[in-house]
Amino acid sequence: MTELVGRSISELKKLLAEKSVSAREILAAHLKYVQAHDSDIKAFTCLTEERAQKQAARVDELIARGEALPALAGIPVAVKDNICVADYPTTCSSRILENFIAPYEATVAQKLDQAGALFIGKTNMDEFAMGSSTENSAFKKTANPWDLSRVPGGSSGGSTAAVAAGMAVLALGSDTGGSIRQPAAFCGVSGMKPTYGMVSRFGLVAYASSLDQIGPLARSVEDTAIALSVIAGHDKKDSTSIPDPFKNQGPRFEMALSDNPEKLVKGLRVGVISELVGEGIEPEIVSAIRAAAAVFEKLGAKVTDISLPNSKYALPVYYLIATAEASANLARYDGVKYGLRETEGAAKDSILQMYKSTRSKGFGAEVKRRIMLGTYALSSGYYDAYYKKAQQVRRLIKNDFDNVFQNCDVLISPTSPTVAFKIAEKTDDPLSMYLSDIATIPANLAGLPGISIPAGLGKDKLPIGLQILGNTLSDEVVLKVAHAFQQSTDFHNRQFPGLATVG
Repeated sequence: MTELVGRSISELKKLLAEKSVSAREILAAHLKYVQAHDSDIKAFTCLTEERAQKQAARVDELIARGEALPALAGIPVAVKDNICVADYPTTCSSRILENFIAPYEATVAQKLDQAGALFIGKTNMDEFAMGSSTENSAFKKTANPWDLSRVPGGSSGGSTAAVAAGMAVLALGSDTGGSIRQPAAFCGVSGMKPTYGMVSRFGLVAYASSLDQIGPLARSVEDTAIALSVIAGHDKKDSTSIPDPFKNQGPRFEMALSDNPEKLVKGLRVGVISELVGEGIEPEIVSAIRAAAAVFEKLGAKVTDISLPNSKYALPVYYLIATAEASANLARYDGVKYGLRETEGAAKDSILQMYKSTRSKGFGAEVKRRIMLGTYALSSGYYDAYYKKAQQVRRLIKNDFDNVFQNCDVLISPTSPTVAFKIAEKTDDPLSMYLSDIATIPANLAGLPGISIPAGLGKDKLPIGLQILGNTLSDEVVLKVAHAFQQSTDFHNRQFPGLATVG
C-alpha cells in the first residue's frame, strides 16, 4: 500500500484505469500515512474520512461500470481550513470559529468533488490567513517536512506541508500576499496563485477581498495545471469572478504542456526583476535565480533584467489595503450570529461588552494587530492619507507591470528572500516576518498569476523557490514556462530527507 504514496495524478489514474488498485485502497494508503506522520507535521486541523470514503466508493462504482474517470478521480486532496466543506469545521485556525460547521460548500470544493477527488482533511493555517509561518494558528504549529524545527511558511502551511510530506497529492490554499507561493518555496513544491477572478472565492472566508485568491499546490507543475483546470472558471455566486475567461471552452491547462521544454519557451522574453535579486535577498538564492535564468536562456528564451520601480512600496501598500479590508471583513465576528460568544464578565444587557469579550478572547494577537491597523487606516481624518493613498500607489505598481509586459512574456524572481526559518525565530519581530512576503505581494496588488517552483537547495539543504509571474490571464504561459524548467531540471523530484515510509 505504501507504494501508492508519493505518486502523481497521472500515475494513480493509470493504476485505477488498469484496475490494479481501487480508489478505496488509494485512500487507505494515504490515511495510514497521515496517521503515521501527522503527529510530527501537524498539517491537519481535522480529517474528513467519512466524506472521502463516500467519494472513493463513487469512483470505484464508475470503474466497475467501465465509465470514463473525471480529472481527479481517486486523488487525495487536502483543503485549507478557510475554504468551506459542507458539514465539516471551517475554523480558519481561530478560536472564534472553533466550533463552526460549514452549512454549505465552497465552489472550488464542489468542483473537486465533481472531478472525483477524495477529501483527506482540512489543513492548519495562520489564523484567518494572517501570517507567513503557520505559527499564528490558535491550535497548533505546523512543521516543515524538510526540517521539523523549521516553519513550512504561511499562511497555507498545513496544505503545503501535507503535499510535501506525501499525505495528499494535491491541496488547496489561498493567496492574499503570497500565502500559496511562499510556503511552496519553503517546502519544495509547486504552488500557484491564479489571475485574480479566475477561481471563484465563493465559500472562502474573506481576509482581504480585493487580494484573496484560491489556488492549487502539488509536487509538480503538471499536477498543478490539472488541478487549476478543475477549479478555474466563472462563478455567478462570486461578484469578482471573471466572466467567461475561457470563451466557453473549459480550461485544460495541462493540455498546453509538452515534454519538449524548448517548444514551450523558445522565443519567449523572460525578465528578471532586478529589485528582487539584490540587497536583502540571500546570496545563494540570488545565485539560484540567476542559474534558472541561464536554463531559460539555454532553452531559447531571451533573458533581460527589468525594473519595477514602485515595487519598493508594495509592502506598506499591502499592509494598509489588506488590513483595512480585514477590519471590515472581520467585523462580522461579534458573537451574535455564529462562532464564539463570550459573555463571562459582561452585564446581562451589555451587548457592547459581549462584543468586546468575544473578540478579545476569540482573536489571536496577529489578527488583533491587523484589525487595529486597518481600523486606524479607515478612520475619519486618516482615510485619504492612508487607505486612499495606498490604492493610488497600488495603481502605480500595476502600471509598472503593464509597462514591463509590453516587452516581456514572463518575469522571474526569488519567491522568498530566505529559505525556511526556525520555528519561533521571527514571532517577536512582526516586521521581519512581514518581509518574508516582499517578493510575492506585488502580484497580489496587481491581480497577476504567479507560481513558485523548486529551484535548488540552499542553506542547510533547504528548498529555494523560483517565482514566475505572468500578465493578466496568462496563467497558461506561466504554467508552460514552469513546466519547461521542471523538464530541464530535477529539483522538483528531490525529496525531503526526514520522514520514514510507512511499514
